[in-house]
Formats: sequence, structure tokens, C-alpha cells
Amino acid sequence: MRLEQKRQKFSEIKAGLDDAESLIRKMDLEARSLQPNVKAVLLAKLREYKSDLNNLKSEHKRLASANSNQAARDDLLESGMADAMSVSANQRGRLMMSTERLNESSDRIKESRRTMRETEELGVSILQDLHQQRQSLLHANDTIFLLLKVPYRHHLLTGKFEGKDEKEINEERRKKEQVKEIKMLF
Repeated sequence: MRLEQKRQKFSEIKAGLDDAESLIRKMDLEARSLQPNVKAVLLAKLREYKSDLNNLKSEHKRLASANSNQAARDDLLESGMADAMSVSANQRGRLMMSTERLNESSDRIKESRRTMRETEELGVSILQDLHQQRQSLLHANDTIFLLLKVPYRHHLLTGKFEGKDEKEINEERRKKEQVKEIKMLF
């Protein structure tokens, strides 16, 4: 395979891995908004997907690194800038160390970005959970307020007051009023 074809394939694979990572992030956000029993199962499955994706990324990085070293060597030879025989071992060693440091720095930056995205996703998830809890608390507060505000709340909710229907309640009130009237006469 020619060098240009290899570079193109590596770019295609990288794009595919980035797309997969984006889809996993979207699935993660969607799974966190589901019911707890479904949420736990889906999040466990997503952790497996993330692990598989990280393994694929590591393999791609390893192959790309080996390919980039070969590509850099081929570029030097093809461009006529230097001949493989004229490059000293010391210069090659320094070049490889510099390339390695550059690759490590790039990896650290990518890892930092990944950590930042995960932290942001976690923050979004926490904010969504807090919003749901707030809504639940506000609803509970409204319900309690309404129940405390209505004087005969049991009567309104069940149609009975302490196990008696409205007719019995009115009859008891009438009898109490009659007793008061009789007491006032004496």
C-alpha cells in the first residue's frame, strides 16, 4: 500500500473512532435521563462500549505511531533532503526522542480533552438529576400546601368525614345545635 493510501485509511479510521465516541456520549446522556432500573443496565453496557472503544483507539494510536515514524523516514528519503546513510545515529536518536515527546504531549492533550468532556457530561447529568429532584420537591410542597389549606381535606378527598357521609355529619350538627338551644333555656 502506498504511503498516501495508508494516511487516508488512518484518517478514515480516526474519523470513525471519533464518530463512535460522539455516539457513545449521546447514548450516555440519553441513558441518564431514563428510569433508574433501565438506566443502570444501559450505563453498564455503555461502560463496556467505552472500554472497547478505548482499546480500539490504543491500537489505532500504536499503528499510527509506527506508520508515522515510517512515513517520516520515507518523506526524508523521498524529498532528497537527506540520505539514510548520511543521517547520523545521534541525529536520528534525537529526532526519534523529539517525535516521541511530541506524541506523548499530543496524547496528554487528547486525554485532558477526553477528561474534560467526561466531566462536562457528568456535570450535565448531575444538573438534570438536581432539576428533577427540585421539581419533585416543588410538587410535594404544593401538594402539602393545598392539603393544609383545605379545612376538611379528608372530607373533600374521600367524600366522608371520619368514616361518616355528609348526611350523618349534618345530622350530628343539627343535634348539637338543638342541645345548645336547650342549654340556653335553662
